[in-house]
Amino acid sequence: MVVMGTRPEVIKLAPVVDALRKQVDTVVCSSGQHREMLAQALDFFGIVPDISVETMSPGSSLNILSARLLTEMDEVLAQVQPDWVLVQGDTTTAFCAGLAAFHRGIRVAHVEAGLRTGDLANPFPEEANRSLLGRIVTRHFAPTQLARQNLLREGIDDSKIVVTGNTVVDAINLTRESWRQAPASLNLPVWNGAEQAPILVTCHRRENFGDTLLGICQVLRTLCRRYEQYQWVFPVHLNPAVREPVLRELGQIPNLALIEPVDYPSSLYLISRSAMVVSDSGGIQEEAPTFGVPVVVMRSHTERREGVDAGFSTLAGQRPESIEAAVIEWLDDPRRRRALRDRPNPYGDGLASERMVASLQGQAVEVFNG
Repeated sequence: MVVMGTRPEVIKLAPVVDALRKQVDTVVCSSGQHREMLAQALDFFGIVPDISVETMSPGSSLNILSARLLTEMDEVLAQVQPDWVLVQGDTTTAFCAGLAAFHRGIRVAHVEAGLRTGDLANPFPEEANRSLLGRIVTRHFAPTQLARQNLLREGIDDSKIVVTGNTVVDAINLTRESWRQAPASLNLPVWNGAEQAPILVTCHRRENFGDTLLGICQVLRTLCRRYEQYQWVFPVHLNPAVREPVLRELGQIPNLALIEPVDYPSSLYLISRSAMVVSDSGGIQEEAPTFGVPVVVMRSHTERREGVDAGFSTLAGQRPESIEAAVIEWLDDPRRRRALRDRPNPYGDGLASERMVASLQGQAVEVFNG
């Protein structure tokens, strides 16, 4: 049984579901944690959940969501009685589904295991979710050797770890096929007719809410003025904690397009076209290297050091002056950006899903070495 509740989970589990269904009976369970964006991603990848539960309601706290998830997942597990439960990443859905399976003595496989920042508050609650999962998981599908080393340092038995690469690269390969088949389906805006490659901005993490987000808005105003030859594109997250200050502070900048959130293929297409990305997203840090696009990471910590070490990302922190300096370094050095185009993605090679299915079936796996 594969459990998913948010858009990133669908994206990273879709190729796994596809590979599993070719070889074994597979049940997909939707937790509905992020209902609208979940449905959008499910539709794109052609996944129809076998079981759907309703757990999210407006204003629910993490504790209320967790209680509902545990209750609903317990009933689903009693009904399905799977041999394995697969969860992905660090969401509340992943942790609660894993815990519910553990309580019932069902083996848990964790896709994208071993990512760590070492700070339980950054990101919150994701760092706690994935760290707690690490204690109860039967099979750790670590995306990279660095993730494997994190698990070994925590005392995880090496025989339980398989380094697979990240399934996001598998998902990108599936999505690129859709560009060739139906590019007109991409839901992208038209802006200013600019020929210059755009600069993509995203921001949604809790640790950047409040005064930090206001500082990010301030530096974006400054950067848009300094680099007015670029069209800046900011898909604004639906969360009011992001949406209200961004629309208020950045609504009248000529070369900044504040657009509605885009679907996954459109997001990838934007990344592929961009001169660079300025973001606090974890997923974009993994996606952009496939297209040779640099990322300025607006976070104090990252669990994805591989991109920084390979020269694709700059960990800029959350202070406006640090973000500004990092963006200037990239935009003022086009040769540095061009040098990324032919480098392999340090996060995966597109074979992660195949490795996972082979491992679950007890077969020998040639691990990803990056």
